[in-house]
Amino acid sequence: MALAQPTRTGLHPDRALPSGTVERGIAREILGHTRDLPIVSMHGHVPVALLEADQPFGDPASLLVVPDHYLVRMLLSQGVAPESLGLHRPDGTTAAVDPREVWRAFASRWHLFRGTPTRFWLEHVFAETLGVEWRLSADNADRVFDDISARLAEPDFLPLALLDRWGIEVLATTDAADADLSSHHRLAERGYTDRIVPTFRPDAVLRLDRTDWADSLALLGQRTGSEIGGYADFVAALEQRRWAFVEAGARATDHGHASADTTPLDGSEAERIFAAALRGEVTAPQADAFAAHMLFEMARMSTHDGLVMQLHPGVLRDHDPRTQESWGSDIGYDIPVSTEFTRSLRPLLNAFGHHPDFTLVLFTVDETTYSRELAPLAGVYPAVRLGAPWWFLDSPDGMRRFREAAVDTAGFFNTAGFVDDTRAFLSIPARHDLARRMDAGHLARLVAEHRLELDEAVETAVALAHDLPRAVYPTLPRGASSA
Repeated sequence: MALAQPTRTGLHPDRALPSGTVERGIAREILGHTRDLPIVSMHGHVPVALLEADQPFGDPASLLVVPDHYLVRMLLSQGVAPESLGLHRPDGTTAAVDPREVWRAFASRWHLFRGTPTRFWLEHVFAETLGVEWRLSADNADRVFDDISARLAEPDFLPLALLDRWGIEVLATTDAADADLSSHHRLAERGYTDRIVPTFRPDAVLRLDRTDWADSLALLGQRTGSEIGGYADFVAALEQRRWAFVEAGARATDHGHASADTTPLDGSEAERIFAAALRGEVTAPQADAFAAHMLFEMARMSTHDGLVMQLHPGVLRDHDPRTQESWGSDIGYDIPVSTEFTRSLRPLLNAFGHHPDFTLVLFTVDETTYSRELAPLAGVYPAVRLGAPWWFLDSPDGMRRFREAAVDTAGFFNTAGFVDDTRAFLSIPARHDLARRMDAGHLARLVAEHRLELDEAVETAVALAHDLPRAVYPTLPRGASSA
């Protein structure tokens, strides 16, 4: 079978930059100041076990296809069966399928990704990281599979070596409240203190009507060495775990609630609802109220331990329960819903929005809130920063719309820099590269319209790419716990 010929000798240097001659020239100059800056990756889902093991990656399909829910959801939308992709089941087993067949199924549908950020990221991964410059197709699927496999087998192509090659200054993982953090401690002993850091993600124990809540609560009790028999015990266990995360280098918490409601409960009502959960009798409205209350409590705790609070509400998880039952979560069936922030966050911000030791970073997948709610909130409350376009919005046009909608009211310096939010380890530099290109383009337009001077645009681009995330997510002192 004839193979397709290479379509280029490298990625186009002007990819994703403005098409106009004047703005493109300015954008090139701005990008030149940010392209090689270190990467500060403060929110992502790369497994810490992968980093600690520092072993050769598996085959191209298990590395690039199976864990990438952006890619998987597109294939599923075109009728590709989950079992043909080698996905992992909730019971820990994996669909028995040849990785080469998974790769062929993906390669033959490469055209589906035209115009998507997935295409942009993967082209960067292929060309810049893996040295593959074929345009992927059914005809060359096996050759590309073999070329990538050979690259993955090279002795210097290991996870920790890639951190250095890519210039990753900080990489934050996402870890459950009951995580033992041993991998982070061992990495710290190997010299990765404050470079590979955990993030406290307590969703599994804050949502009382989750099917796994009782098991998660039991693990939390085991990890803290305490018996959680009531609400006060629960709060104390969470405070203890947060300090353990700080000691392990954590900079932030992360909360993926359905809504942004932060209405606090009085102590007796919180205790009553928690007791109902322990009996297995909690209702959905009670669970909603408790989750809102615990977001308020998480903010209160942040004023003591210094952990930055990240909130990204507005997603209906596992839209198809049958798929979730068969294949688990995180394969693309999480769908955005409309989100309200102004009234929902008022209790939290009235209490902590001016606190000198509190930072709240807000993300959304409802871009209708950018100019109406999020930018005005960030533009007045000292504690609030806007997170980058996230998930369904981390595309070139989504990033452009974010800047156009939010900067008028919030400015650039009430934002928190870019986060890649990825499980696909090899795509980290590609995602940061795209963000830097889009910011260069936006700033170039302001310069071309004589709304900024070039030196101001360059300074702003450097801040967005590197300085702001370093400032918003500072290193916290160890040994500060009073527990």
